[in-house]
Amino acid sequence: MSLSPPVVQQSSVIVRHLNFSYGPRKVLVDLNFVLEKGSRCLLIGANGTGKSTLLRLLAGKHYIDDEILILGSPAYHKTPSGLTFLGGDWAHNPNVRKDVPVYQLINTMNGSSYPERRDHLLDILDIDQSWRMHQVSDGERRRVQLMLGLIAPFDVLLLDEVTVDLDVLVRQDLLHFLRSETEKRGATIIYATHILDGLNEWPTHLIHLSNGQINHVLSLQEANLDQFKHTGSSNSPLLQLAEQWLRAELEEKRRVKKKIQEEEKSKEDLLLKLAYSETTDKYYNYWNSK
Repeated sequence: MSLSPPVVQQSSVIVRHLNFSYGPRKVLVDLNFVLEKGSRCLLIGANGTGKSTLLRLLAGKHYIDDEILILGSPAYHKTPSGLTFLGGDWAHNPNVRKDVPVYQLINTMNGSSYPERRDHLLDILDIDQSWRMHQVSDGERRRVQLMLGLIAPFDVLLLDEVTVDLDVLVRQDLLHFLRSETEKRGATIIYATHILDGLNEWPTHLIHLSNGQINHVLSLQEANLDQFKHTGSSNSPLLQLAEQWLRAELEEKRRVKKKIQEEEKSKEDLLLKLAYSETTDKYYNYWNSK
């Protein structure tokens, strides 16, 4: 990857010609995008399109060469300390379902080093430090995960469907906090979610991942959400755009599947004809025989 120093310096995330496979199955194909510092990027795509895999690669969780640079460093070989990844697995880990008080978890994350930030997060996420982790709900457990992950200031934050268990007020307060992190400190956030309510003005960029490939990389201005404001739909403009992308993707998937099925049926019909012609007697017209 050859990039000029100013590009690397101004960008927090650089992805160039990224390919990734699980064994013989290709998961991501030739991905390319750059996000500048202070960006808030929504990662949009149907289930199974590679969003979680991309986020894990950005977080340095899987081996790759230098196709990804985070804060100027290779994501896998030299994962930067300012990178935070919050995924969906944490809340289901047996270790965080034991009889442990929240304040003890905060202490293990060195929460006393950031007292103002810690207290602010406790407030916006509405967390009681006396909660015991084996007694809380899934939503409360998710809030604890978010607080622990956000106590230390981050430069790049990767979120993989971690707001799904949150109630409306907590989610909105969290999104406001995350926005302020990008605007005041220049942090960068990539957020994969299927819940697009209340996000019309939140992102600076949108990435649409489809079948392991990037279909769209747009700034919010380029997305032109105003075109959806007078459609008569009760859905938000951002949700309408995402629905447009995903429906087109689904129709293409169905078209390809139908074509494959038709081709397979044609092959089966041909094989049946060949098998029949080889195993039956040729037609003989007795009436015309002499």
